[in-house]
Amino acid sequence: MALPADTGSDKRALLRDLLRRVSRLFYTTLVVVPSVVRDQVSLSYLFARAADTIADTDLIDRPRRLECLHRFRAQFAVDPVRWEDVRAIQAVLIPCQTDSAERTLLERLEDCFRLYLDFSPEDRARVQRLMITLTNGMEMDLTVFPGDSVSRLTALKTLEELDQYTYLVAGCVGEFWTDLICGHLSSLRSWKAADMARIGVRFGKGLQMTNILKDLSRDLQRGRCYVPEPLLQESGLTPADLLKKDALTAFRPVLKRLVAMALEHLDQGWLYTLAIPRQEVRLRLACMWPILSAGETLRLVLRSPDLLDPTVTVKISRGSVYRMIGLTTLTGACGYAGTAMWGRIRKQTV
Repeated sequence: MALPADTGSDKRALLRDLLRRVSRLFYTTLVVVPSVVRDQVSLSYLFARAADTIADTDLIDRPRRLECLHRFRAQFAVDPVRWEDVRAIQAVLIPCQTDSAERTLLERLEDCFRLYLDFSPEDRARVQRLMITLTNGMEMDLTVFPGDSVSRLTALKTLEELDQYTYLVAGCVGEFWTDLICGHLSSLRSWKAADMARIGVRFGKGLQMTNILKDLSRDLQRGRCYVPEPLLQESGLTPADLLKKDALTAFRPVLKRLVAMALEHLDQGWLYTLAIPRQEVRLRLACMWPILSAGETLRLVLRSPDLLDPTVTVKISRGSVYRMIGLTTLTGACGYAGTAMWGRIRKQTV
């Protein structure tokens, strides 16, 4: 489906509609993102979700998924977009989608690329760097982990591999975000963009480490153990041991070490947030909310007696989310109030 003879408002309406269908949570929180970068963030999110759908459609064999992922990534490395490749991806993936939101996103993929081509050259280059890096992370998932079930369960081999993975799938978002806001917000003129981007990478890694830990049992069922083998061996464990619910006691020292690593990354994310000028309330909130949510999630991860049970979801309550949003909003993203919240969460976690 191609866009009609469009205006700026038509394009924003398309983005809003797609975001509502793909992720109501992301659509809701997008309100705090500064308006000058909202379209770029929105479209980048949709591209990332499309790539994730390509990588995770297990009704298609792994070689075809990799082929489609390579074709998708290639569109960000060439100019102009190869429309025949985009349509080929759609032809392979759309018939296999049972999720209506993912199906709609793939059906509107051409429209997404048309919006992307309307961005400034600088913003296109930012999206290009982001998507090439993100899809490298998704390719790592498909090549490091050879199967999609416990029968072919595989773990990362080193801590360095874990660090590389968290950079590819999330740390690079911190670089993208920093480059984007520095390019569009005059209030950040005093920032040393390269230095802040490095801190932004730590921010992203902390969020991804949190996701890895809360989704640990479900990833194991898909044949993916993101806990490096050497850490498991220190506690006398193998990846297969984590499939047993009663292995949690033995696994707890490893879990505490990984949570501590995530918190150290998130501490850097908090410093990043406090470096944002106070008048940029929306920007501060856009950073505070994911950090505080991640901290609460890590607290639950450490306390959960069912972390290794794939039928149990570790998730902070809606009430906790509303309280966090309310307090930070009512205080105008105040650094003192926010830091008190972060300090309390951190103290309850470690």
